[in-house]
Amino acid sequence: MADTLGLFTSIGLSEQKAKETLKNEALSGSLKEAINQAQRACGSSGVDKAMGTLLYNLASRLKDTKRLTFLCDCIAQCKICSELQLTAALEFVKSHPQDPINQKEFEEACGIGVVITPEQIEEAVEKVIKKHKEQLLKERYHFNMGLLMGEARSALKWADGKVIKNEVDMQVLHLLGPKTEADLEKKSKPPKAKAAENETKAKKADVAVNGEVTPGEGKSLMEQLRGAALKFHKPGENYKTEGYVVTPNTMNLLKKHLEFTGGQIRTRFPPEPNGILHIGHAKAINFNFGYAKANNGICFLRYDDTNPEKEEEKYFTGIRDMVEWLGYKPYAVTHASDNFQELYDLAVDLVRRGHAYVCHQKGEELKGHNAPPSPWRDRPIEESLVLFERMKKGLFSEGEATLRMKMVMEDGKMDPVAYRIKYTPHHRTGDEWCIYPTYDYTHCLCDSIENITHSLCTKEFQARRSSYFWLCNALDVYCPVQWEYGRLNLTYTVVSKRKIIKLVETSVVRDWDDPRLFTLTALRRRGFPPEAINNFCARVGVTVSQTTTEPHLLESCVRDVLNESAPRAMAVLEPLKVTITNLPESSKSDVRVPDFPGNEAKGSHVVAFTRTIFIEQSDFREVMEKGYKRLTPEQPVGLRHAGSVISVQKVIKDAQGKVVELEVSCCSSETAEKPKAFIHWVSEPLLCEVRLYERLFLHKHPEDPSEVPNGFLSDINPNSMHTNTSALVDISVKGAKVFDKFQFERVGYFSLDPDSTADKLVFNRTVTLKEDPGKI
Repeated sequence: MADTLGLFTSIGLSEQKAKETLKNEALSGSLKEAINQAQRACGSSGVDKAMGTLLYNLASRLKDTKRLTFLCDCIAQCKICSELQLTAALEFVKSHPQDPINQKEFEEACGIGVVITPEQIEEAVEKVIKKHKEQLLKERYHFNMGLLMGEARSALKWADGKVIKNEVDMQVLHLLGPKTEADLEKKSKPPKAKAAENETKAKKADVAVNGEVTPGEGKSLMEQLRGAALKFHKPGENYKTEGYVVTPNTMNLLKKHLEFTGGQIRTRFPPEPNGILHIGHAKAINFNFGYAKANNGICFLRYDDTNPEKEEEKYFTGIRDMVEWLGYKPYAVTHASDNFQELYDLAVDLVRRGHAYVCHQKGEELKGHNAPPSPWRDRPIEESLVLFERMKKGLFSEGEATLRMKMVMEDGKMDPVAYRIKYTPHHRTGDEWCIYPTYDYTHCLCDSIENITHSLCTKEFQARRSSYFWLCNALDVYCPVQWEYGRLNLTYTVVSKRKIIKLVETSVVRDWDDPRLFTLTALRRRGFPPEAINNFCARVGVTVSQTTTEPHLLESCVRDVLNESAPRAMAVLEPLKVTITNLPESSKSDVRVPDFPGNEAKGSHVVAFTRTIFIEQSDFREVMEKGYKRLTPEQPVGLRHAGSVISVQKVIKDAQGKVVELEVSCCSSETAEKPKAFIHWVSEPLLCEVRLYERLFLHKHPEDPSEVPNGFLSDINPNSMHTNTSALVDISVKGAKVFDKFQFERVGYFSLDPDSTADKLVFNRTVTLKEDPGKI
């Protein structure tokens, strides 16, 4: 075990990741075989960290292990040296199961041997810019730069997207020069252009829902929920809904309902208080609260607290916090337990009417859809009443008796349980009850008691619609209408409470609010604004079809909000010390930095400019490379906002030959030749911790056995979090409060984490400035 642990850490896995991998027998076996094979193929050169990451991803993603040796050799021989190539290789072997593999076709499909030189990238970008030069000069920085990136990437399939991006940025800067005040102003669009843009956005959003055009996209959530995209019944007209059962007393009950509600829309959001809400619940919250709000109605927050074994106070408060964080205020906060006595009285009435009975079949006998019929189904009513009373008094042990309803559900399940025995104190009622109602019994009756007009729930509850109507009618009480809508799912994540608990228990994540998860508390901690989540729900739409969406669509909504709301600051994540030798030791001046460069009226802050500054290590290269536009010994660079240009005088290295400091000279940008690039910097900064996040899972559907046969725990991305404890941020962030958000110029959007202390601020990267096409 220790040898295998050492083998795994030798390829770059952390000790924690290696231990976690060892728990998965299939994955650890494949990974061990992959490393040994790669070491044999590498010979004396050994397996480095980059190669190790590819081997780990190969072992966790490859289903057909007979190809393992072949693919390991390709990695070891540096034929496959990027995630893009590995993905192509896995796709090829999956679609070509026959032996032997056609080597020529395989290499062509995976880009093996294809070398993209800096000259080729430079030439391709030059062609694209030349093609659009006239429009670029006309529109300048208002031009759609994504068009340039897209065309350059099409011409260079196997090139590194980041390198192309840098080249585009540099050549555009060389052509247009630094941004002027006019460039920083928001581009005004004529009304027709705006209308056309909205129409385009609507079409894009339409396609986002399972590739099907969905009406109502491109509108605000409130507009969609006012009824344009919905065919819901009007209050009191429940009977017009397809499948609604009309009894001799229906119209009288609806009349009383209308007298009580005054024709007002009434909805409810009914979560179980046994876990933290996730992104799917955000759609449910927006749908329930939003539909009521859009139609001048009311929405209850009702806790479905009928399972005392799993309920905790932190879940009750956490759920309400998230509802209010998203901007919704419940009309009233209620609990299923508020109605325990009334629900019990109704259950007695159900038995008296001959629609329920006490059963002694065991739990395991009732599982599945082909459970044997109960031999107690036709027992006398009086006998069931006596036994149900004995259940209430605690005269049976758990599992010895249940109350079952005499009905068949839409999915074929017979006689669902209405009450079961649990000798567990309840969060609110203590030891008052030892029998608790089930969801199938409780939900529709609580809706009836609260005079709900529209009981909105996700599609998986469609099989309970007939039982919903049956129970209300069997008891002759007001019957609301259940409407189902499509559940919202995201790729590259899991939202199951059981699976998240497993992630926490195995230390893959820290807790329910770990920023790599898609619980609402995790998204808040990562820095996602609630408006962005609501906007995302609006873009997904109120469609009733099931929706599986990519996380980058949510991230795009986040960028839209943060671009307008997060003030700018300068931060250096990998600092390189720079001493400006032609400034005196005591030199210090103030540099004013706009909080929002596009709208300087929104404020600014001052940072110091001294003899010692820090820049990103990646903004300096000792050896000049073609296409590199930032600082080198031969090439000066501008400093953002400082009005200065620096030139390298001396490169200082440590004993290992690593560059640790630069000595430079500085001059005004007004007198110097225009530099090819402007970089960010800090001076007299705060030392901060920065946490960078990537996707937690490697595959789109980590719960899908056909995609991840060894289970979701085998699909963890080993590089999902990187912690940098030596980042430097300008002084403007001092005094920030938890969850305050900033845009670190040229780096990304960041939010202050609750782990921050008076001595050290901790920032989470919320999202990058732009979507990274090279992301896992």
